[in-house]
Amino acid sequence: MLARDVTLYVLARLGFVAVVTGALILFKVPLLPALAVGVVVALPASLFLFKGLRQRVATGLDAHQAARRSERDKLRSELRGDEGPLTQA
Repeated sequence: MLARDVTLYVLARLGFVAVVTGALILFKVPLLPALAVGVVVALPASLFLFKGLRQRVATGLDAHQAARRSERDKLRSELRGDEGPLTQA
C-alpha cells in the first residue's frame, strides 16, 4: 500500500514536469531550458496539486515508522531480558 502510494506520487510529479516541459516545447522553447523551467515550476506546484496523495504517503510513512519503532522497542526489551507486561504474573 505504501509502495503504491509513493510510486503514484513520484510518477504524478514527474508526469507533471513532463506536461509542463511538453507545453513549453510546443511554444518553441528549446529542450533544456524547457526542462529546467518545467522542474522549477512543476515540482513546487505539484505540492499543492497532489496534496491528497502527498498526505496519504506521509500517513503511510508515519504508520510504517510507528510499527518499526514498536518492533524495535520490543526486540530491545527482549535482548535486555526485561519481561513484558503479558508474561508477568
